[in-house]
Amino acid sequence: MDPSDVEYADPAGAFQGATSVFGAGPGGQPPAFDGLAAAVLDDRGTVVGWTGTAQDLTGFCAEEVHGRPVQELVADLPHDTHRAAHVPATGRVRLRHQCGNTIDVTYRTTRVSGSADFLVLAAPTPHVADHRHGAALLRALSAQNRITIALHDTDLTTVQTNAMPDTPDGRPIQPGARLSDVLCAEDAETIEVVLRQVLETGVPVIHRNQRVSWRHHLARRHALSLSAFRLEDARGRPAGVAALYIDDTDQLRARRQLDLAHAVAERVGGSLDAVRTAQDLADALVPPFGDLAAVDLADAVFEGGEPAERMGGGDPHLRNAALAPATADWPPGIQRGNLVPSLSDHPLLRRFQHGETVVYDRDDYIALIGGPHSAEQFLPYDVQAVMVAPLHARGLPLGAIVVWRTGPSEPFTADEVDLMRQIASRGALAIDNARRYTREHRAAMALQQRLLPPATTDTPAAETAGVYLPTDRGGGTSGDWYDAIPLPALRLALVAGDVIGRGIPASATMGRLRAAIQTLADLELEPDELLTRLADLVQRLAAEAPPGDHDVMGATCLYAVYDPVTRRCAMASAGHPPPVLVRPDGSAEAVDIVPGPPLAVCGMPYETTTIDVEPGSVLALYTDGLVQQAAHDVCDGLQRLTDALATSCRPDRALEETGMAILDNLVDEAPRDDATLLLARTRAVPAEDTAQWRISADPAAVSDARAWATRQLTAWGLDDLLFPTELIVSELVTNAIRYGRPPTELRLIRHHVLVCEVTDSNTAQPRLRRARTTDEGGRGLFLVAQLAERWGCRHGPNHKTIWSEQPIARAY
Repeated sequence: MDPSDVEYADPAGAFQGATSVFGAGPGGQPPAFDGLAAAVLDDRGTVVGWTGTAQDLTGFCAEEVHGRPVQELVADLPHDTHRAAHVPATGRVRLRHQCGNTIDVTYRTTRVSGSADFLVLAAPTPHVADHRHGAALLRALSAQNRITIALHDTDLTTVQTNAMPDTPDGRPIQPGARLSDVLCAEDAETIEVVLRQVLETGVPVIHRNQRVSWRHHLARRHALSLSAFRLEDARGRPAGVAALYIDDTDQLRARRQLDLAHAVAERVGGSLDAVRTAQDLADALVPPFGDLAAVDLADAVFEGGEPAERMGGGDPHLRNAALAPATADWPPGIQRGNLVPSLSDHPLLRRFQHGETVVYDRDDYIALIGGPHSAEQFLPYDVQAVMVAPLHARGLPLGAIVVWRTGPSEPFTADEVDLMRQIASRGALAIDNARRYTREHRAAMALQQRLLPPATTDTPAAETAGVYLPTDRGGGTSGDWYDAIPLPALRLALVAGDVIGRGIPASATMGRLRAAIQTLADLELEPDELLTRLADLVQRLAAEAPPGDHDVMGATCLYAVYDPVTRRCAMASAGHPPPVLVRPDGSAEAVDIVPGPPLAVCGMPYETTTIDVEPGSVLALYTDGLVQQAAHDVCDGLQRLTDALATSCRPDRALEETGMAILDNLVDEAPRDDATLLLARTRAVPAEDTAQWRISADPAAVSDARAWATRQLTAWGLDDLLFPTELIVSELVTNAIRYGRPPTELRLIRHHVLVCEVTDSNTAQPRLRRARTTDEGGRGLFLVAQLAERWGCRHGPNHKTIWSEQPIARAY
């Protein structure tokens, strides 16, 4: 250590006790020594004065050293006698101790005013080094603007501090002040309780987080890290408390802003609903960023449209979409769904419209919304500052975020403006994604609804009601559909299907499949044959699809045909869930049907299952979105559907009402998939409205068939249809005898139309042709086509049936 750097006064007001206790020196000095040793030397170096502290340091009393040269007390006296007689101003020597050891001391000399004597001050060198380091440390700490040091005596009065509080006069805190003179009363009392505990117990406090406000600036809160320890004198008695305050306000603010940015990133964007996204954004901002927050969206955004750019004052065409907290005492003009009022053409408004995040004070905000009268309607209570951030994404002005700070709140800072700009950018992107989804979802919904059949139908075979609930997740609807297709001979085809994929592509595929099924149904194919041909169509559609969509082209389908005359239902499944049959007595069960592969898979056969159906039964077709719910597997879902149908399908309850009730009870609030349900309450044609005869292969049987038909129509009171019916029966029976194979049957069915059917065992397809003038035959089907409203042919496993329909003009 350079002796010239040694100081014996504490210019910075070092901690009490920092230089009061000295440890043992290298020579084994006694450990107890407090203060500075002092001696007076004359101009010859003789000791003429000796203090008690000098005796404590060396062990020699005044009588033992008085009058003796000081060199006798120095252990390492220089050999140069001239130099030994000279006493330097400062230095470091080893003194003899009475016990025979030596003490390494550092000293300083000064001439006594008006005398030739010298005053010598000395202290053990380790003690001086500790003092120097402590003073240097204290000076360094005192120079830190984020570190405040305060020394308090035993009654917690400030003895010394480097604190510079935010006071009106800007002066430092003076000795004698108390914490309540600087801090607000509540914060001062909290800290004094901590310091008093340290003073009483001696247990230090390390890094205690404390929020405080200056007495003269209550709105600004500071985050401090408090460390405190007890000061003691040489005898170990409490002498006061040293407190170290580290200002963590900036770090806390930065950490809070980072946490807020993370919270916004986690909470905002998880929903594809624009209003839900706006609410998530508002909730994330309160309370971390402000006391109140609102998100206003352009009117067009709610419908998925693109808002127009608007400049200057006037109607901003914004509507409130979210408020946080919702339970706050909002003014009457700020409510969910309310329009934002017309705004004045203010410079800050222009900056906002050009994409800047702006901060308003109370007066600016009042001027913007139209004066004090409007402020009562649109200004929250006790507002101190307002920040408004535009929501811009992909060049579209989607809306605005408004954040208010009320009461004794801190003003918005430039860092917070930058943070809000980032939050608004992320929020705008999430809202725009939701807006675009809404637009696509609405388009897909519109297409899906247009492609679906009427919700209810009423046919001789059954009354039907279809209900459809689209999902709110993903890319839109998933192409679920149902259909009820009237067929000849009063039969009814029932269809339920589910297309792979979502959105407009799925709806378009669904429309193509529904059209194909209707076309194939008109061919009156058996259910298994129809699904086979439909699977071929899906394969062709997959081949036509873009390369990336080949694997997602497919569908499941259930096709059933109910005949009200035979009261039987034939059905086949292409990977679709089985239907549920509810009998008139209220019992219900899933139909035991063998499912085939989905329509995207070719080469696998489908199997037709036929069941008897009593009149008044309800046949339920559905898609898997109704039975595959988050909390249930498919088997549990099917059982829940079966139980619900057994409970709800009552004869006195409308089918559409029943279907809606079942969807409400079984489908989750946010379904993962579309849910479709088709209910058909079956009817039967009375036995007295049908007549059937077996026709022999003899050509003479044609006249018998005409006679039978005439008698039956007369019995039914359909005399006005006798002539055309005789011709139709004659031509159809003649063709069956001539070109068909026995057995041959003739059947008449009376309903709103008269159905005439001739069945034979030849599966060859008849065709209509125009006979030449010289031809003797070939005019039979042509005559049938002219006499009947419509006619056709359907095929069974080993037979074909040619049928015709004639309208009945009057009720029977």
